[in-house]
Amino acid sequence: MKAIRRFTVRPVLPEPLHPLSDLARNLRWSWHAETRDLFRSVDPGRWAAAGCDPVRLLGSVPPERLTELAGDPGFVSRLTAAAADLKDYVTGARWYQEQSAGLPAAVAYFSPEFGVTAALPQYSGGLGILAGDHLKAASDLGVPLIGVGLLYRHGYFRQSLSRDGWQQEHYPVLDPNELPVAQLREPDGTPASVSLALPGGRQLHARIWLAQVGRVPLLMLDSDVEENDLGERGVTDRLYGGGSEHRLLQEMLLGIGGVRAVRTYCRLTGHAGPEVFHTNEGHAGFLGLERIAELCAEGLDFDSALEAVRAGTVFTTHTPVPAGIDRFDRELVARHFGPDAELPGIDVGRVLQLGMETYPSGEPNLFNMAVMGLRLAQRANGVSLLHGAVSRDMFSGLWPGFDPEEVPITSVTNGVHAPTWVAPEVFRLGARQIGAQRTEDAMTVGGSERWDAVADIPDQDIWELRRDLREQLVTEVRDRLRASWRQRGAATAELGWVDGVLDPDVLTIGFARRVPSYKRLTLMLRDRDRLMDLLLHPQRPIQIVVAGKAHPADDGGKRLVQELVRFADDPRVRHRIVFLPDYGMAMAQKLYPGCDIWLNNPLRPLEACGTSGMKAALNGCLNLSVLDGWWDEWFQPDFGWAVPTADGAGTDPDRRDDIEAAALYDLLEQRVTPRFYERGQGGLPDRWIEMVRQTLTLLGPKVLAGRMVREYVERLYAPAAHAHRTMTPDAARELAEWKSRLRSAWHGVTVDHVETTATTATAELGTTLGLRVRVGLGGLAPEDVEVQAVSGRVDEEDRITDAVTVPLKAAGGPDPEGRWVYEGPLSLDRTGPYGYTVRILPAHRLLATGTELGLVALPSEDVVEAAGVLMR
Repeated sequence: MKAIRRFTVRPVLPEPLHPLSDLARNLRWSWHAETRDLFRSVDPGRWAAAGCDPVRLLGSVPPERLTELAGDPGFVSRLTAAAADLKDYVTGARWYQEQSAGLPAAVAYFSPEFGVTAALPQYSGGLGILAGDHLKAASDLGVPLIGVGLLYRHGYFRQSLSRDGWQQEHYPVLDPNELPVAQLREPDGTPASVSLALPGGRQLHARIWLAQVGRVPLLMLDSDVEENDLGERGVTDRLYGGGSEHRLLQEMLLGIGGVRAVRTYCRLTGHAGPEVFHTNEGHAGFLGLERIAELCAEGLDFDSALEAVRAGTVFTTHTPVPAGIDRFDRELVARHFGPDAELPGIDVGRVLQLGMETYPSGEPNLFNMAVMGLRLAQRANGVSLLHGAVSRDMFSGLWPGFDPEEVPITSVTNGVHAPTWVAPEVFRLGARQIGAQRTEDAMTVGGSERWDAVADIPDQDIWELRRDLREQLVTEVRDRLRASWRQRGAATAELGWVDGVLDPDVLTIGFARRVPSYKRLTLMLRDRDRLMDLLLHPQRPIQIVVAGKAHPADDGGKRLVQELVRFADDPRVRHRIVFLPDYGMAMAQKLYPGCDIWLNNPLRPLEACGTSGMKAALNGCLNLSVLDGWWDEWFQPDFGWAVPTADGAGTDPDRRDDIEAAALYDLLEQRVTPRFYERGQGGLPDRWIEMVRQTLTLLGPKVLAGRMVREYVERLYAPAAHAHRTMTPDAARELAEWKSRLRSAWHGVTVDHVETTATTATAELGTTLGLRVRVGLGGLAPEDVEVQAVSGRVDEEDRITDAVTVPLKAAGGPDPEGRWVYEGPLSLDRTGPYGYTVRILPAHRLLATGTELGLVALPSEDVVEAAGVLMR
């Protein structure tokens, strides 16, 4: 029989066990080994059955077992120590509290998904896992972050396979009362909530759930509440589901509702209000509009409020492909704002301007969330060095007149939260060398360039550790494969072969990620005969573990999954290659440590960062990857192998895949497998072990989320907080008025004449030339602009590379025609073809960069021809 109503019965814990509830409700347990061990000892069988989720565990333990534990002095002593440790972790001073003054009092971090733990399934892939790692690292460092997201009642889908290998999706209902979250409540006990106005006088209500991630509160908005009609209740039904209006409402709730939730949380708890708002991808971009509306309600005009909001906003883009950005029909957006809908005090035309693609090749009728995010943030970044360059090129249309290198988008390379992703066995090996506390500090705070203590670990210990982790993975794979085949309809009697799947002594390759086409799940199948030879080699075989989900609406991705599954089903190779459905955090935590090689073969440069290889590296797994994302930045032959790419502009996509697949097979046949299987005098693979050692020593400290969050604090949050404090209402009005005046007058800003003291087209290294420029300022004053000399080496087309800019100084006042003369030195500091030009940029003390407005004045063709700008 089916229940007509469902509710959760909470256990009544005996007095000595009360701290268990606090430990279960703070998600620090998900990365704190001692706390997990404590919960496991409550009942190991129920702990495993509960999916290692303390809340579910406590809901299943019989009262007599709880009574027994309450009377166990050893358990109560461990519990008391764990509770004291959590209190010290949450309240004590950490890295952030030891820094100099001037850091933000609080930072609000918005993301559409958060992957904190498998017990809170609110993530689909890399973006959410990154966001979860960002919160955890911020907690470890003591950064006063407030996370903001949505609580999806179905989360992302669960994946299974049909008998013929086709992906099937399931959406289990998540009851918040069974999750490690609590409702935020008003002082009178009623649930705290926010609401948005919808067209036609309707309302979208959402309650606020709180997940405590160590020191960091994560606020999650849930629209499945009785006050809403059926349609509005479904707004937070599932992650990345529904049509355009559904997604728009999700993103309005995340951005606008999220700011309101932060204000409510700070009012109820006394938490400092955020000085910096960080938008993790464009999904939360509407948060800037809500903050503009707040300031307008306090008396600022729209343009001044925009400047004030931009000063304290950081925008991170994660996609290197335009197709990955949310874009909405402008009429749909217009219908949801204005007098009859949300933010009635803001002109709808100003809202639309923020997201319009006003650049060549832009779509005039689409509203682009990433474009809005960039226009509402004074600071923006990509998530690896290469992705920063790709982003500058992709969004360069917003800054016309500037080379992509000067587009104001920097990069902070992602990192991963080591305590979450490092296997306990790896941690214990480090603790044996330098002690548990130093190991924990090295993995969380980071800061060192090298982990030199790894050099002292004997080769034998490293090799035994790697085999132990590989053996654990083999056991895990067999269990998951058997369960998958049962779901596909196989009888137990058919599955005896599963006991022979994988071998703990065979080179093991992992490949697990989302399945968009650019990640090329099936590149390894390009030449099936060569792959079979590698899998079945008599002396040097390989084995491959594959996992990944295709988006429910992506039939092309599903076909790739099916193609891989059908190959892996072949009785000839199924003991050497497996596809595991339902890739998620729990699987990943076994997969990364157990693999010897982590494979990544995207179409370069379409991988923004690709953090799975970082998690593998922290466990001593070597990377075999296309030079994309973070691997492009940090690859060294000591750490693994780079798959050559055939990314010339004229290469046919099929031919490119053939070339790169052949390169991958060559690497595996000629370099990877021989190194794994060759033995030195002591019977160990000495050269392989040395690569593992170098990976841990040199790569380990780089890939930490602690390093990443420290970079955000120092390079983005601190400057944004300073700009926020500087941008008083009067300063915001001043800047807005100045920008308006500058834009109106800019058409009259000209470079009219350029001359140097050079008399020939050659000069000696070290020579300093005098530069004299006459400019028109179109009614602007010299303090409104900066006149610059830009010089450097030039290529065959006279484009300046590695440019150096030097400001020129006004010489006297304007001439009778209102022209100004600027002068300065031009130092010839490098040999070879050399060139210079002159340009004029806006200048104001409140600008983050001179490129911010996208305005520049350059010499006309006539001036260029007269100047003789090249030196050879």
